[in-house]
Amino acid sequence: MPKMKTRKAVAARFSTTGTGKIKMMHDGKGHILTKKSRKRKRNLRKTGYVSKQYEKNIKEMI
Repeated sequence: MPKMKTRKAVAARFSTTGTGKIKMMHDGKGHILTKKSRKRKRNLRKTGYVSKQYEKNIKEMI
C-alpha cells in the first residue's frame, strides 16, 4: 500500500508538539485590525491548540 501524501495546506497551518497536541495560529489577525481592541489582537498572537474532536483528522492530513 502506498504512503499517504501530506496535505501541504494543512501542514503549513498546523504543527505538533512533543506531547502530540496540535498547535495552530489563531485566525482574524490578517486585516481590518483597526476595529479590534489591543487586548484582542494581543491574545490572537498566542498559539492555540486544536480540540480533541478534530485532532485525529488533522493528524491524518499532516
